Amino acid sequence: MRLHPTRAFLATLLSALAFGIAPQDSSAQEGAGLEEVQPNPGLQSRSDGAFAGYTLINPLSSTKTVLVDMGGEIVHTWDSGENAGGLSYLLEDGSLVRSALVPDNPRFNGGGMSGRLQRFSWDGELVWDYVMADDYQTLHHDIAVLPNGNFLAIAWEHRYREDAIEFGRDPKAITDKGMWTDAVYELRPILPDDAEIVWEWHAWDHLIQDFDPDKENFGSISDHPELIDINADHRGQPAMSAEEKKSKEEIEDQMRATGYAGEEEEEEEKEKDGAPAQNSRSTLPDWLHTNAVNYHPDLDLIVLSTPNLNEVWVIDHSLSTDDTAYNSGGRFGKGGGLLYRWGNPRNYGTGGLGDRALFYQHDPSWLGGADDLRLLLFNNGSGRDGSYSSVEELHLPFDAKEGFERQPGQSFGPDQPSWIYVDRGNFFSAFISGAQRLPNGNTLICEGAKGRVFEVTSEYEIVWDFINPVGGDAPTKKGQPSVPPQSLFRATRVALDHPAVRNLVSK
Repeated sequence: MRLHPTRAFLATLLSALAFGIAPQDSSAQEGAGLEEVQPNPGLQSRSDGAFAGYTLINPLSSTKTVLVDMGGEIVHTWDSGENAGGLSYLLEDGSLVRSALVPDNPRFNGGGMSGRLQRFSWDGELVWDYVMADDYQTLHHDIAVLPNGNFLAIAWEHRYREDAIEFGRDPKAITDKGMWTDAVYELRPILPDDAEIVWEWHAWDHLIQDFDPDKENFGSISDHPELIDINADHRGQPAMSAEEKKSKEEIEDQMRATGYAGEEEEEEEKEKDGAPAQNSRSTLPDWLHTNAVNYHPDLDLIVLSTPNLNEVWVIDHSLSTDDTAYNSGGRFGKGGGLLYRWGNPRNYGTGGLGDRALFYQHDPSWLGGADDLRLLLFNNGSGRDGSYSSVEELHLPFDAKEGFERQPGQSFGPDQPSWIYVDRGNFFSAFISGAQRLPNGNTLICEGAKGRVFEVTSEYEIVWDFINPVGGDAPTKKGQPSVPPQSLFRATRVALDHPAVRNLVSK
């Protein structure tokens, strides 16, 4: 029997989450193991309260992307012949944009790597095939589709160890692999295989550090929440326990086996000078691991998810590319710096370990407008006491003229989510996953590691429940452990009046 939170339990949960404490439920079991293969794939249940449409799924271990109807039947398939990179978006003309994995990259081998964007017609013809994958940079994780037909895409950029140290990185927290920092590019597709970069933003332009006064970017972190502490991923963190290391290794094995490639091995505990690393979790080059990008067309704002720092960030898209490199100017006086951040105030000096509210989150999406600006996100719960996931809605402290409001020296609000879904013992995905608010107020949730997609009402009733039956056909590396082939990066419900599916609706 599934456990749906009562109002009393919800109030307790919200209060607990605000202080980073997981509420206890004596009837709840521990989070389900990711190695458990899901039985009886396909439709599990459906009731009249579900929002009618088609669900777009893109299994990580498949070359296929499919549309599923409300009865759980596959009604349309695209087969790219390429391993999935994660994302898929159905455009209004019926074409599909999908990422694909470019194997054997000389530099990058992280979870969520793709390197390639492809666009297929409704009938499966490849009409655009763009690659950004080399020794310096590669596409990964996600894109956002813009109203003008362009795409916002996330890319890793390589920075050498020496450069990172000059910018204030603690030498004990970096190896010869250097650092991968993130950029956001706006791409204008040029058929059949090219793209023009018409706008860009680089996290490397917005760093701060208080580690070494003789290096670049030295300053007071608490005085500059618009900047990113280059040592935030490791500063003051307790050493990783044996149990944490084991759990991390198991999750990485599962990610690799599903095609969601991860770092092949943990870095050695010693640096070149022989001193022990401050924390083994801090030595891998992918220090941000930005896993989602979403665009607000009315406000011209971008939200990013940085799970390694357990934060969501908001940046300004209205700036020119030249101005994005600066931390002043623009509509709200911060230039290309962070306008808003939430989830881990310790990263900008206004909180402690107990104030953390996000735990390796995914898929923040915009809700509302200037007078009621909100975010919906999937809070994976990896590392949270009890290891359970939650889907949370945040009301943001936003003013159309002043921007995101914050009292000096205080953390960005809200203090707690305004809505939350949790089902301890039955609902947990340590990685991937996402959530979508539907037009009828329901929420579609993708429990990615298990390949489960389900729809809940605002009162936590499950009205549609489905387990992905597709996967396991894409090539995988030999010797990897057996895990569910159904794993999904994300799932999206397409309404019946969407222009792309009118032919399906009329059948």
